[in-house]
Amino acid sequence: MEEPSSITCEAVCSRFRESVNISYFFKSNSGPGESRNYGMRRANGNYFIILDSDCILPENYLLAAEKALRLDYVDCYGGPDAAHESFTSLQKAINYSMTSFFTTGGIRGGSEQIDKFQPRSFNMGISKEAFEITDGFGKIHPGEDPDLSIRLWKAGYRTRLIKEAYVFHERRISWKLFYKQVNKFGMVRIILNKWYPETSKLIYWLPSLFIIGLISSLVLFVLGFEWPLYLSLLYFSFIFIDSSIKNGLKIGALSVYAVFIQFLGYGYGFLKSFFFINILKKEEKSQFPQLFFK
Repeated sequence: MEEPSSITCEAVCSRFRESVNISYFFKSNSGPGESRNYGMRRANGNYFIILDSDCILPENYLLAAEKALRLDYVDCYGGPDAAHESFTSLQKAINYSMTSFFTTGGIRGGSEQIDKFQPRSFNMGISKEAFEITDGFGKIHPGEDPDLSIRLWKAGYRTRLIKEAYVFHERRISWKLFYKQVNKFGMVRIILNKWYPETSKLIYWLPSLFIIGLISSLVLFVLGFEWPLYLSLLYFSFIFIDSSIKNGLKIGALSVYAVFIQFLGYGYGFLKSFFFINILKKEEKSQFPQLFFK
């Protein structure tokens, strides 16, 4: 797990106490899920909004969320993320790979078309009632947000996507950190499938199958069978064209690498977790302690 921070935010919060009704609490590191639970247990009001520290809110975010909830109230919503113009080219490419319908954007909950929408905690709202019924986030990380979504469904609550309530999400700042993140996403998915087998979907296998297919096509290419590799190149060419149209040629080229890293990291993590959890029947917390906070 990441090293706990010793830097407090008290001085920053104190600057706003005269203009905003704000409460500040400091606690030792126990992971994002439990830290958010800690805050919600002490918060006032009946609806909580959860954001990541690397998110920037557009000016009308709260108005968009309020308007959507008044029209169709749910006890938990999530919003999409986008890349701010000030972000680096690498961050914009990573944003494309994480949000595009042609990658795993839909699988991660970026689209209502794949399944019930699973809000992510970088941009989420939850009612006090739903929080108290479910006791909030669990100890797993990453994966604490889809875990909460599933428990909300089982408790009878609805979740939904509010497209207008988007945030600018800065995300990772290096390829190494990006690979590490998506690798954990892949490992966690198998654990969630074990806990909630009714939510398991064949589509979650796509990154793993793509990587297996890409490796197989390289082997076949060496053996003289060229067309399977051309199919992979055709897909990456499509990614380049689509991202270039939306973001420019430089980010289009970086997006190809970002998608490759995403599929490689997620796919390998998924297969590794499947082998240990489903084949060898290992206990998830002892096999992957880095995915759990105590």
